[in-house]
Amino acid sequence: MSKKILVTGASGEFGKLTTKKLIDDGHSVVASIREPKDRNKSSANELKAMGAHIVEIDVTNDNSVVDGVRLAIEMAGGLDVVVNNAGIGAFGIHETFTDKDWQKIFDVNVFGVQRINRAVLPHMREKKSGLLIHVSSLIGRMVLPFWGAYSASKWALEALAETYRVELSKFGIESCIVEPGAYPTTFFEGLMKPSDPFRNNNYEGLDQFAKEFSDGFGKALESNTQQNSQNVADAISIVINTPADQRKFRTVVDEMGMGDYIDDYNDQHEQFTLEIFKKFGIENMLKLQTQKDV
Repeated sequence: MSKKILVTGASGEFGKLTTKKLIDDGHSVVASIREPKDRNKSSANELKAMGAHIVEIDVTNDNSVVDGVRLAIEMAGGLDVVVNNAGIGAFGIHETFTDKDWQKIFDVNVFGVQRINRAVLPHMREKKSGLLIHVSSLIGRMVLPFWGAYSASKWALEALAETYRVELSKFGIESCIVEPGAYPTTFFEGLMKPSDPFRNNNYEGLDQFAKEFSDGFGKALESNTQQNSQNVADAISIVINTPADQRKFRTVVDEMGMGDYIDDYNDQHEQFTLEIFKKFGIENMLKLQTQKDV
């Protein structure tokens, strides 16, 4: 069945591919981007050519989010799904990131998602149905050196999505997570660097190792043709097109060998979450209440 969908961060590779895939699936898609008439004009035109509605949203700005979501609802005639795809990456030695760096990362990857969700949830609760998809990362479940600030933001995003899952289930609203591995996209070109690199001088060459680690990782990505960004768009499509009471909470998307371990971890996490909720007598909060349950 055709759905009305908002995709944030639609000017990036994941966003564009996801928008196209969902339109090809027959859904109505509103693609949100920043500065669609200026810096991202070419992306806006590309998305329009696919058949998407375009709305300007800066997820770090409260008014922009509220106005943009309201306009998206008007454009699409409602919203059934939000794909929280907007994000920013960061790479560098942990100590060299300042508090302002951390605030910038979290403002997009965590607070931005919370702003979007808060703007759309009254509409979904009124309908007693909806789906929030949170695009996280495999390193939202583990850490790798030099990715700490980004990883921390995705860990926080995972907790946000888990809490929405249980607090919204009685309203027929589902919260799901998609966890991509690393993909050879322009994401790497836009990585935020720390504001206090001078502290590298006290790390005895670790900054050089960080560069070598990053270069080696990039080459590994480029050599693996199976690690195709279309996989992420396809995975999001599957989540959306799966019936509401049959969706997996977490979906791993990876062909680099990390994903299998995270899948196992996710299965264990799901089981012990259920057991802990049973101890509190609240296991029903893990089950989505759909219209047919009412």
